[in-house]
Amino acid sequence: MKTLITVLALTLAGLSSTAYAANAACEAKAGEKKLAGAAKNSFMKKCEREAGGGGDAQAACDTKAAEKKLAGAAKNSFVKKCVKDATAG
Repeated sequence: MKTLITVLALTLAGLSSTAYAANAACEAKAGEKKLAGAAKNSFMKKCEREAGGGGDAQAACDTKAAEKKLAGAAKNSFVKKCVKDATAG
């Protein structure tokens, strides 16, 4: 589970330099709070969103995933593809 979260975080960080900077700062904050698992994942998403990491495409795709009531790996896969499609065109 930690590997999946780490891979997801690194993938999001690779989207832009802003996302990477936000991710590094958020990782540091999560480390200070000693967060792990779902709590860390939730914290990271909120922190990156507030820092502007991921942009509008990420927020729009998260909203679409919530509307479809997706969770876990299905949500991650959907959001990843959605963001890729949104930034490609």
